[in-house]
Amino acid sequence: MPYDLGLERQIDSAAGQRWPNLEKKHMFGGICYLAGGNMAFGIWKDSLIVRTDSKKAEEKLKLEYTKPFDITGRPMKGWLLVAKVGYQNDLEEWLELGMNFATSLPMKGKK
Repeated sequence: MPYDLGLERQIDSAAGQRWPNLEKKHMFGGICYLAGGNMAFGIWKDSLIVRTDSKKAEEKLKLEYTKPFDITGRPMKGWLLVAKVGYQNDLEEWLELGMNFATSLPMKGKK
């Protein structure tokens, strides 16, 4: 299943002007948005991927529409999958969560 192109358009609209330096990169069979070379959020199938710190991830995992980002059998610490019901009314809050984390990390150099 390809990733949700409608969600990509929503993210582009919500994030494009607010964070003009975001880089889009195809990853995990979906698309990810990077700030300073660090993944902030993305799309996998029909779910939103959000990267955050471990403490906030634990808190958000208590919500019924979130689960760990685990597509290989090894969940990635601090990475969340958010179902549509969880992001459809507050997408910008989820994007902000991911951006806050990504911009708190040291910038990665270009390869």
